[in-house]
Amino acid sequence: MPGQHPVPAGPLAVRWHALELAAVQAGALTRAHAVVENAGSAAWRDLNISYHWLDDRGNPIVWDGIRHAVSAAPGERVERDLDVRGPIPPGRYRLAFDLVDEHRFWLAELGNFAPELEADVQPRDARGAELFGADGDVDLIRAAHEEGYAAVGGSIELRRRPAELRPYTPGGGRNPSFPHPLVCPSLLPPLEPNDEVAGLPAWRPEGDEPWLYDARIKLTPRSRRR
Repeated sequence: MPGQHPVPAGPLAVRWHALELAAVQAGALTRAHAVVENAGSAAWRDLNISYHWLDDRGNPIVWDGIRHAVSAAPGERVERDLDVRGPIPPGRYRLAFDLVDEHRFWLAELGNFAPELEADVQPRDARGAELFGADGDVDLIRAAHEEGYAAVGGSIELRRRPAELRPYTPGGGRNPSFPHPLVCPSLLPPLEPNDEVAGLPAWRPEGDEPWLYDARIKLTPRSRRR
């Protein structure tokens, strides 16, 4: 239980009184609630609450979670609602919370307790996905969304290929560093196409929603089929 743990003496110390986590879907935002106390002798001025996603052996899967600023005088207790983005893919994880002094240290490195919660991360809800401007393998697309990706793109099948679409030639597999917009993307709401390539709808990655380009997903533009 948070609060039932030793607190180190010193200027930066934290006591966790409560920690709750809503249901988690892979890649999607959810909410957590934390109650923490400044148990040290120094005021908190430049600290953030954040989190790590760990596997069942404690290995980090996602180290730098979303930040939430927190300030408190010594002895003060504060409550925070926290945004948490689920890890990819779905599965069983441990979620560890901590406070961080950016570019310096996490408070756990000073001997503070970092509470952990067990989380069964569920597949992302893909029922609202919309494929823009093309037909494609709905099973592969749905599986990618359920894995956690809000935006999914694939290769473009064409007999005559404009120069702008050469990067989308079929062949290969997943490319996590694909440098081009996703053409004829499948998007979960509220995402919508925000770009255009060779007259086709496209989505240029923005924000922190996870996205995927997978050349094995073959898309046939509706306006260009022969």
